[in-house]
Amino acid sequence: MTPSNSTEIPPRFKNPDLPLEQRIEDLLLRLTLPEKINQLMHENNAVTRLGIPAYNWWNEACHGVGRNGRATVFPQVIALAATWDRDLVLRVASVISDEARAKHHAAFAAGLHGQYQGLTFWTPNINIFRDPRWGRGQESFGEDPFLCGELGSAMVRGLQGDHPKYLKTAACAKHFAVHSGPEQARHTFDAQPSLKDLYETYLPAFEKLVRTGVEAVMGAYNRVLGEPACASQLLLEEILRKNWNFQGHVVSDCGAIDDFHQHHKVTANAAASAALAVRRGCDLNCGCTYNDLNVAVQQGLITEQEIDVSLRRLLATKFRLGLFDPSDRVPWSHLSTSIIDSAAHRALARDAAAASIVLLKNEGVLPLRRNHTSLLVTGPTAASITVLLGNYFGVSSRLVTLLEGITGRVAEGCRVAYRTGCPLDGPMAPGVNYTYATAADCEITIAVLGLDPSLEGEEGDAVASSSGGDREAIELPAVQLEFFRELRRHARKLIVVLTGGSAIAVPEIQEEADAVVHAWYPGCEGGAAVADVLFGEINPSGRLPVTVHRCTSDLPPFADYSMAGRTYRFAKSEPLYPFGFGLGYATIEYGPLQLGSSSIRSGETLSAALNLSNTSDRDAVEVVQCYLTPPPGPCTPLATLVDFRKVVVRAWENIQVEFEIPSTAFEQIDAHGRRKFVTGSHHVTVGPASPGPRAQALGAPAASTSSVLLV
Repeated sequence: MTPSNSTEIPPRFKNPDLPLEQRIEDLLLRLTLPEKINQLMHENNAVTRLGIPAYNWWNEACHGVGRNGRATVFPQVIALAATWDRDLVLRVASVISDEARAKHHAAFAAGLHGQYQGLTFWTPNINIFRDPRWGRGQESFGEDPFLCGELGSAMVRGLQGDHPKYLKTAACAKHFAVHSGPEQARHTFDAQPSLKDLYETYLPAFEKLVRTGVEAVMGAYNRVLGEPACASQLLLEEILRKNWNFQGHVVSDCGAIDDFHQHHKVTANAAASAALAVRRGCDLNCGCTYNDLNVAVQQGLITEQEIDVSLRRLLATKFRLGLFDPSDRVPWSHLSTSIIDSAAHRALARDAAAASIVLLKNEGVLPLRRNHTSLLVTGPTAASITVLLGNYFGVSSRLVTLLEGITGRVAEGCRVAYRTGCPLDGPMAPGVNYTYATAADCEITIAVLGLDPSLEGEEGDAVASSSGGDREAIELPAVQLEFFRELRRHARKLIVVLTGGSAIAVPEIQEEADAVVHAWYPGCEGGAAVADVLFGEINPSGRLPVTVHRCTSDLPPFADYSMAGRTYRFAKSEPLYPFGFGLGYATIEYGPLQLGSSSIRSGETLSAALNLSNTSDRDAVEVVQCYLTPPPGPCTPLATLVDFRKVVVRAWENIQVEFEIPSTAFEQIDAHGRRKFVTGSHHVTVGPASPGPRAQALGAPAASTSSVLLV
């Protein structure tokens, strides 16, 4: 960014008053072919003769500015998904982009242009969390295409802002497409979904973000239906550019272009891989394979004009970020670094974490009193810092562990004890374990069990995972279950707080514990937020963005990309906890569902309304979920989320909740990937969780259902 006090007449590409297209063409004429090729890689060298500084496109903002020092660490994305709150996700993303701007401008002023210091963020990850064993599912918004699209779009709007000329930061929808494990095979496998699953499950969230205006799309490592995702004629040319009219740029996943010749064996060498990727529409190479475009041009594999097509898209992003404009013309350029990790931002992180916590069971033990006589906090993740962070994180100046948050909430005089209890994984130590005697001596025991990022994450990050990223099984590690069983024998009242970024099968804990809470990876204020919920200062309002199955054997094979038997939409086995489920401290009743019509035609909208009643003396925040169940048929989903509202219901209050369901919600994808209306009787269900008896068996209020005829 140029200094605001420059008195020289700038070249046309540096004139912020000229149309974008003119500025791009002016700069293109000034660049040599080697300079152009360098601009197509994530690490751009400075072009000193034109006064263009170096720029590195690689930056992360999964749940806060990542890998670049101090930042507010918000709850991991799967936790944000559990809030079911569009507005909250938007506010979180807006704060992230505030901090990103402040950090970028401070780095620029210091002459720093390195990795993780730019304004192009490879966020959000909107791959469908199709299988709970996938280690990177924690980065996603869950298993449902609609929920993922709605919250992902809110993230994009918060990151990019709403200025008519400038992008606040550039967001990126990744990984396009059909990419969600196994991590070990991501460089080699060929995902072969049916066209129905492709268009019905794997693509809708991407289309939603493109329609929202996301600036970038990242291709996946894997092949899809035989083609490398980063050079897929189907994905990049036909669907993304032609059908969705995407105007932004496409970036490869890091090293993915090398996979073409090294693993997928679709090209002979790096020059051929680079040429294929650019010609198919992958504009930016995270990596250095595009260096071989110099060779590819010499060999006639690609032309300079084809390279210019990609470069125009990348330059458009840089111009829209204001990277060539005087600082006083660019909003946000004077944001102070004092906002980073500030009290206000930490308060939002705490609110988001509290809103994400899912109460799964409560036998009257919650909320806790501050003046209990004695309390034991135990478990391998109770005092863990890493369990706050998830993956792709920044570092806050203060990280409030669950132990610290709980200890800080009790009244003086309450005796608090802490013992690790058991290892995260691996065998229990022989001999005496003093945790059990301590539990017998305490009024309340809080056991913090589950996962941390060493057990689940990206390839190479989850250092304790046998695969380096994914889980082999969804059950609690055996040593923790063994510890729970013995602890249950001694504890008077036992509350289990689960940590982790995915579904954990805990049927025995659900049966035996007095209360069960899922706290995810809750961010820098996670311990304070957990205490807010446990002690009743905040009514739990988180809802599951994933189905929790009873056991690993209920899942289809991990490498099978068919949706049959997966997620609440297609799984026929009874879940431990259904998608959308979560309890609160208030008592909510759903009234009869009133539909605006008994039938609907193509192009029409169906209204649905009901009353919610809070029959308790506590205020509640309820996630009201609207589902459609189509007529039975081959490969039809059991139910599909079509809308949701997160509403406040005051003590003893009645409110009305309304939905407007478009006729497109009644469409199905056929075996050929075509949309069609399925005539016949559909069930509209509005309730506190996905349809089925399991939610009510766990204590959720009964849903309301009515039928509508599609004609």
